[in-house]
Amino acid sequence: MQTRLVHLTLFAALAAFAGIATFAARTAAQDQANPADAAPAPFTPNMGDMMNILIQPRHAKLGLAGKAENWVLAGYALKELQQGFVSITKVIPRWKALPVSELVDAALKQPFSVMDFAIKAGDTRQFAESFDRITAGCNACHSTADQSFVVIKTPDASVFPNQEFQPGRR
Repeated sequence: MQTRLVHLTLFAALAAFAGIATFAARTAAQDQANPADAAPAPFTPNMGDMMNILIQPRHAKLGLAGKAENWVLAGYALKELQQGFVSITKVIPRWKALPVSELVDAALKQPFSVMDFAIKAGDTRQFAESFDRITAGCNACHSTADQSFVVIKTPDASVFPNQEFQPGRR
């Protein structure tokens, strides 16, 4: 009978120990921070990200809007393109030891002014010429920054199937 009491006591002790261990494990798991609740890591885009996100689509939209003679949309696309470059110069003021704002100004300041005039005048010929100069400015900047393998061109088709570029259509 004494053996039975010892076995029962051991069994009760093991059961209690297992219960305590399970409770402790659950409590420890609940106390650990859930990665889903953690603050997101800040997004730090590199130059390629910025060009792909902000510049290249806006360049294409500007070209497509001008080709369609949608001057209101072209004016908007030009401002968006210019603002994209301003954002880049704030996020990445120097790239490969080069001053980004000076590169942008040297390559695009004058063509942007001519483009603004062409859009306001609704001048298709001048728009095409200034768009070519903007595109050439982009490629010149890429060459200056040792990125001449990145060649920008006038869009020959829309990559935006969900946007209408013809004026007055809804």
